[in-house]
Amino acid sequence: MIDLYTWTTPNGRKVSILLEELGVPYTTHAIDISKGEQHAPDFLKIAPNNRIPAIVDRETGTSLMETGAIMIYLAEKYGQFLPKGADRWPVIEWLMWQMGGVGPMFGQVHHFVKYNPGKSAYAEERYLDEAKRLYGVLDRKLEGCDYIVGDYSIADMAVWPWISRFEWQQIDLTAFPNVAAWYTRIAERPAAQRGYHVPHFVNDVPQL
Repeated sequence: MIDLYTWTTPNGRKVSILLEELGVPYTTHAIDISKGEQHAPDFLKIAPNNRIPAIVDRETGTSLMETGAIMIYLAEKYGQFLPKGADRWPVIEWLMWQMGGVGPMFGQVHHFVKYNPGKSAYAEERYLDEAKRLYGVLDRKLEGCDYIVGDYSIADMAVWPWISRFEWQQIDLTAFPNVAAWYTRIAERPAAQRGYHVPHFVNDVPQL
């Protein structure tokens, strides 16, 4: 049994989608970051960086924070979505691309453009431009491909929840046709739909 500590954010959804795709039992513990619950002492014992998501594997006693580590751990434990052959390191490479680029940069778009518009024209332009650049990188990578690296993997599950907020990022997905096709392909997966609504329903999965 896996204990998942999470909230309704792209980072949280990365792990809940993976757990749903794996089909393994897990218990969800909602950590409402709007109420500061991520700073509670009990949660800090599991996630010292006071960020969601985090997991505890009751079978092994392992506790982990940071989505990249969590996703690699779960994929390796259950032997799915992280290949062992030639595609292994490219999958990890694109997982790291999400963690180092897509997540932080799109997060800044959300902060300055959606939640604090008009506070800094420089920041809005900088992060909107970087978001468009990253969409372009992904669109080129997906040329002629159904998924980012070979078969559907943790790289796709890591990137997809951030793309699901394309409207927050003022992105017209039709300008990135390979991303749009990939996004829709994953949005139609029942496990992705279930994982999107963990720990509770906020809105329907955004559609093009």
